[in-house]
Amino acid sequence: MTFHYPLTWTTLGIATLLCSPSISTEAFNHNKTPKTTFLPKSSNVFLKSAVASIDDVTTQPIPGMRPGTSGLRKKVDVWQGAEESNKYYVENFIQSLIDTAKETNGGKMLDTVIVAGDGRYFNSEAIQIICRVLAGNGVANIWIPQHGIMSTPAVSAAIRRREGGKAQGGIVLTASHNPGGPGEDFGIKYNEGFGQPAGEEFTEAIYQKSLDITSFKILNGSKDIDLSAEPGTMFELTESSSTTVTIVDPFDSYIEALRECFDFDALSKFGQRDGFSLLFDGMHGAGGPFAKRILVDELGLPESSLLRCNPLPDFGKCHPDPNLIYASELVKKMGLNADGSADSSVDMTSLPMLGAANDGDGDRNLIAGAQCFVTPSDSLAMICDNWEAIPHFSKAGGPKGVARSMPSSAALDVVAEARNIPCFVTPTGWKFFGNLMSSKEMFGKQDYTPFVCGEESFGTGSDHIREKDGIWAVLSWMSILMKANQDVPENKPLISVKDIVNKHWAKYGRHFYCRYDYEAVDSGAANEVMDLIRQSFVNADIASTVGNDSDIKLVDAVEFEYIDPVDGSKTSKQGLILQFEYPSGDSARVVFRLSGTGSAGATIRMYLEKFEKDTSKHGEAAPVALKSLASRALSLVKLEELTGRDAPTVIT
Repeated sequence: MTFHYPLTWTTLGIATLLCSPSISTEAFNHNKTPKTTFLPKSSNVFLKSAVASIDDVTTQPIPGMRPGTSGLRKKVDVWQGAEESNKYYVENFIQSLIDTAKETNGGKMLDTVIVAGDGRYFNSEAIQIICRVLAGNGVANIWIPQHGIMSTPAVSAAIRRREGGKAQGGIVLTASHNPGGPGEDFGIKYNEGFGQPAGEEFTEAIYQKSLDITSFKILNGSKDIDLSAEPGTMFELTESSSTTVTIVDPFDSYIEALRECFDFDALSKFGQRDGFSLLFDGMHGAGGPFAKRILVDELGLPESSLLRCNPLPDFGKCHPDPNLIYASELVKKMGLNADGSADSSVDMTSLPMLGAANDGDGDRNLIAGAQCFVTPSDSLAMICDNWEAIPHFSKAGGPKGVARSMPSSAALDVVAEARNIPCFVTPTGWKFFGNLMSSKEMFGKQDYTPFVCGEESFGTGSDHIREKDGIWAVLSWMSILMKANQDVPENKPLISVKDIVNKHWAKYGRHFYCRYDYEAVDSGAANEVMDLIRQSFVNADIASTVGNDSDIKLVDAVEFEYIDPVDGSKTSKQGLILQFEYPSGDSARVVFRLSGTGSAGATIRMYLEKFEKDTSKHGEAAPVALKSLASRALSLVKLEELTGRDAPTVIT
């Protein structure tokens, strides 16, 4: 059955509804007061020439819609339905998603949903399609940030906070740290009612529904929503007002959350001290405008603190992954070489005190000091050890729980044990942290908040939201530096990031760490590598391993699985771990894992970790310290022989 409605809107005036073009930071008017006065509904203007209808469109299943660790990612032309076999790709996925959300909501259609993206190519067009599918399914309220751009952390904050947590979910258009633009990557993920990424049960249900779909509901005949409209503008998509789209402020809920974590006034004062400077690389992603709003507008840092903070659909043709390779401009400006070691030819006094980078959707972070790269695993451990510097933790007497992903180094574990803080090791994926953070509010179990957690893949965060948060990590490091320098006289050199890192290693030892990524590997070959490790090591007698007379001895092999302490769910096949021992007795490990964040082929990730207590060896570059361990592991698993790859795509 088809219902027909004239398209109407409620706003301050009548305007043609246009699709938002590609934008830069200048399009975000941070200081303009939102207009929130609307025409009464009796004053609605009806477009008699535009008749909208809710249609039930016949479709068929499209293979390959199983979401990975953070949503479904494919090449953008797949989402665009460039080929007949992918026709209605967005519609199929969103219908499967909204049907799943309805089921988990007791059979009732969701009332309020946020739709936002990281600004990559196809962002605006996809938002229009998604809104029509949501309207066709009877979602009453759709909230879209101005310009359709919002960082993933900000979406989580808005779900939890806007109008008292009215939103029941958020559809986030992002492929995170993957490239954007024509021929590149696009993705969609879903965040549930507490702002957390959808769990495996939810995403698997989406996939199963995508296999059985026969039709989708959509509002046809409506004009595009004006994504550039002022925050507070409301669009009624049907005469009966069954669906209302509201343009919302992207920043307010997120800034509110951060203000509860940090002392903005004290940070602003510290930011003016002689000797302090910050350089933030937004990598042309969604985090850029948020960095400007917080670091410049709120904390008063100069505009020169910002690098590439204007969102671009193709991220300026860069790869928006905040690591040593892709954030090379920032790395160089911080006096570092490509491997993270210090560039001795640079005058340290000329460098920024703190450097940071964000990824495409603003949830990841790179932290560096002058001539000092801080690995994500070390950053997490140091934030935990310096919790007194961060009001969110200090007001509560410290974190009540901490967690890391299994591939991350054990640097956090050492601190947590010393600090007597419960520590969890989870599979990769922020959704596993979400359960721990929401143990009390969702399951009525032990409260682990305040909570701090992180992944080796440049993700760090706390329980202020239910996502990793790049800017939160930057403010944490500003807070740590502020406290470390509170007793330093104005005319004396400030304690640096490097000073803090060296002090930490001297106390706890250093966990040398790096990751080899082999990207776009043939899926069959990648699975052969994993099968060989299982058969030859995990399920075999380690003592009979050929070549185990090496100085680096293989002592154990296991496959990681996780039983969630909150909901009891079991997650298997989360990584293959080879444990080694050096002649000195120092332990080391190598983890092999297939990544779920790529859009084509398979990515084999090899994680290398070696513990070193000897302070005289702490200054060595990680890739150098770990080279012999890498060679030993690669020869055992025959990676080059099976994949044809003689070198990784990226080392971080």
